[in-house]
Amino acid sequence: MLKKPKLSFWQIWNMNVGFLGIQFSFGLQQTAVNPIFSFLGAHHETLPILNLAGPVTGLLVQPLIGAISDKTWSPRWGRRKPFFLIGAITGSLCLFAFPFSPHLWFAVGLLWILDAANNTAMEPYRAFVGDKLPENQLTFGFQMQSLFVGAGITLANFSLFLFQDWFSAPAENGGLCTTATVT
Repeated sequence: MLKKPKLSFWQIWNMNVGFLGIQFSFGLQQTAVNPIFSFLGAHHETLPILNLAGPVTGLLVQPLIGAISDKTWSPRWGRRKPFFLIGAITGSLCLFAFPFSPHLWFAVGLLWILDAANNTAMEPYRAFVGDKLPENQLTFGFQMQSLFVGAGITLANFSLFLFQDWFSAPAENGGLCTTATVT
């Protein structure tokens, strides 16, 4: 078995910074979805059933993508990076479309696709640390992931609060938040 090289602080930082974006997306999803559903006519009694995307896709997509990414190898991208790319592009497109959903069914469908995209990127990202770091750096690598998880969720909630406070038109809020997310 090949010995994995020891990585510097900044290499581990760069390896995990994608978690900031994934968790930012999850944070926007958790915070902004119910107001969008309500705006589109969903009753508060139906919101829990409309939010089943999170638990269901987490149960189905994460193990499936994890198993597939373990056995996939691209000569150009390696084992995990194609899943990062697919999840990031799909999630970004969903985040752009979400505030402009014309119907409730459209927004619910976008939620399922967004959650599947987030999980497609997240599961291989978790395994990436184990793939790249030697045993004595694993704890630090996972701590760095946790740092970006917390920062991403916090930044998502703060940005929604900030944009809501600065701008008064709901359509502008959605457009600005999604633009900031993808950027």
